[in-house]
Amino acid sequence: EFMQAFWDIEEAQAKSIQHLASFVRDKSALPYLLTLTELISFAMKTHVDSLKLQGDGCSLLLEILSQALEQNVVMALDENVTSSLLETVRKHSENEELLSLVCTLLMMISASEVGAENLRKAGVIPDLLSILRNFLHNEKICLSCCGVLWSLAASQNNVDQALLKSAVPVTSAVLQEHLQNGIVAESACSALWALSLQGCLTENEYEPTTVLLLDALRMNPERPVLVKNACLALASLLRLSEIAALRFVMDSKGSGINLIKDAYHLHFDDPEAVENICVLTNEMVQYDDVVLDMLSQKMEELLSEIKIRFSSS
Repeated sequence: EFMQAFWDIEEAQAKSIQHLASFVRDKSALPYLLTLTELISFAMKTHVDSLKLQGDGCSLLLEILSQALEQNVVMALDENVTSSLLETVRKHSENEELLSLVCTLLMMISASEVGAENLRKAGVIPDLLSILRNFLHNEKICLSCCGVLWSLAASQNNVDQALLKSAVPVTSAVLQEHLQNGIVAESACSALWALSLQGCLTENEYEPTTVLLLDALRMNPERPVLVKNACLALASLLRLSEIAALRFVMDSKGSGINLIKDAYHLHFDDPEAVENICVLTNEMVQYDDVVLDMLSQKMEELLSEIKIRFSSS
């Protein structure tokens, strides 16, 4: 009531948000806090110029969402919250610390189908790409933005194809920049896989993207999620292009076949990882030159082992 009565007074809204933040660690307060997300975002939208209020508001929303996740409470923030956050992004587009907070929130929101749809309607993709270009060095921002891109590209909703295509070079730049950071590389591989499935890569992007995904596998072989997503992204590229397939087996840093074999030996007890390796292998065999390489590197032995190990699958 206090927030609604004094909605136009910045100090009143700031003190209210700080007061609410004091309850956030009390798990029993979560149902009450969940009803206030719109009021918090309205305060942020009304006083969008106030950097302090934006930061405190984002931190509070992040705490509430995190608590909801911990307690398995399903919540979908409505369009008003989404549009408020995007206003914050646009008003404070050069504030790296605040953007890091907002992007984490956007990633959490995009995890639900309703949230992803609200973000799509609000036109979030150009904002994400602008943030990534400006803060390519920031691991947390890159992780979050690629997570949102993955959610949008993987959703069944009608996302603008031209916008998604413009995300490919930026996502590739993220992967190139953070190849040695497993968690960011994982997120970028997921986004590239979803973008490739949507047919967003141009013919000129097939080969360099293949090389990049091989580098990601080479540098992070121990990460199961990255292996799964990189294999699916590569399978999608090989399905489309013989040039990608030839690059896969003739990469200057070493054949992709060896990387697949290594990935299998590291993750043979993970059925999903093995399945995705098989999906990739299935795309490889459509090209005669690739089959010759597979035979020369005794790939049939690996496939026989998989067939025996997973005979019931």
